[in-house]
Amino acid sequence: MNENLILILFNVFILAMLALDLGVFQKKAHFPSMKEALGWTAFWISLAILFGLFIWYERGSVKELEFFTGYVVEEALSVDNVFVFIVIFSYFSVPKNAQHKVLFWGILGAIIFRAIFIVAGAALISQFHWIIYLLGAFLIFTAIKLAVQRETEVHPEHNPLIKLARKIFPVTKDYSGEKFFVKQNGRRYATPLLLVLLMIESTDIAFATDSIPAIFAITQDTFIIYTSNIFAILGLRSLYFVASGFMKEFRYLKYGLSVVLGFIGVKMLIEPWFQIPILSSLAAIFIIIATSILTSVLHPGKKN
Repeated sequence: MNENLILILFNVFILAMLALDLGVFQKKAHFPSMKEALGWTAFWISLAILFGLFIWYERGSVKELEFFTGYVVEEALSVDNVFVFIVIFSYFSVPKNAQHKVLFWGILGAIIFRAIFIVAGAALISQFHWIIYLLGAFLIFTAIKLAVQRETEVHPEHNPLIKLARKIFPVTKDYSGEKFFVKQNGRRYATPLLLVLLMIESTDIAFATDSIPAIFAITQDTFIIYTSNIFAILGLRSLYFVASGFMKEFRYLKYGLSVVLGFIGVKMLIEPWFQIPILSSLAAIFIIIATSILTSVLHPGKKN
């Protein structure tokens, strides 16, 4: 099947699923139960697996492995996004019923921005291959930074999008359900929910600067990079609702993610002399993440 046709059908399907989610399943705003969140998580993972099998059928086992490795890397790195989302929602005291809508629009924006980053990154690497070594060094730097950083903090007063929004719109003190804007005395006001959305969006863009370079170490096929990224992002919302209750229990997970980034960075740097097989990369990433989670379970931190 023609790759452009597959991309068109893929995007139509994704947009249809998002519309169905917001217009039907979330027509009445609510904070998903653990059962519902687990169901959606399983649904998106199952879709990713089916799409990977489709890639195997259409383009062979090598591309299938590239897709699954890219998907696992992006999904693992998305866990760090979830940590920050939890902090942001807590900082702004976002009502539970409004959190799903913020994540929906935030992730829709993330799809658009990541598509731009992927196309731009692929174009740059095709013209200037040495850029991949800079990306490798950047990932190693990011890995070290992630390993040594303390608890995640949110500083909305330093966020340029928040500053710009406050200059353009007056902001109400209180939330108004799921609304981003309200009219008061004939004047349009932004609600705090808009500021939360901008925070979520800018945070995901910042995380994309780590995750997009990481997948270029696995493949430079823009089709594989884009589709694996989208599936990882779509699973992020349900992952948030699953993980929000116990994410802090995985105290060693950030170190596992740090090792994954460092591993991928080294893989990029040594590429001219030694190429790590894609199956070995996938196995290594699985082992690193599983070890960090298992260690967290076996050696939990002290309860406050």
